[in-house]
Amino acid sequence: MEPRSEPAPGSGGQRGGGHRRRRSARRQALDILFEADLIGRSPRAVLEEWRTAGRSVSEYASELVGGVEDRLSELDAVLGKSSEGWTVHRMPVVDRTILRLACYELKSGVPPAVAISEAVHAANELSTQDSGRFVNGVLGMIARDLQAEDPPAPERLGRPAGSG
Repeated sequence: MEPRSEPAPGSGGQRGGGHRRRRSARRQALDILFEADLIGRSPRAVLEEWRTAGRSVSEYASELVGGVEDRLSELDAVLGKSSEGWTVHRMPVVDRTILRLACYELKSGVPPAVAISEAVHAANELSTQDSGRFVNGVLGMIARDLQAEDPPAPERLGRPAGSG
């Protein structure tokens, strides 16, 4: 049985695409955001360069890239506060790219377990041996802070209010 996929930010709660397609879209978004950070260009400009070059970019990846770019200052502030002893710009580029994307997903309503798991998986695959633990710790702190600021209402958990 394939795991259920989470709704995309801005999708109105519609499920679709499946776990593998979401992971693939996240990887595309990571690649675009990483390239943009590395060369100092706008993520949307890099996204358009990919399309101009004939590379297919999924709708979810485009949404993630645009969302991270739009909220970059906010995301970096949250990451800076939550990554004890590290400034965002001192982090390895791949780690900060993974953290920015996962932080955006957390703030967009993707379930914390999904956003964190996907980020840790990417960090373990793409970065150093210690990156998975670092990413997990930072995102766990962010998820706890978000939960404390805005506890989920019963409707947001897929249950009507008052249904216990």
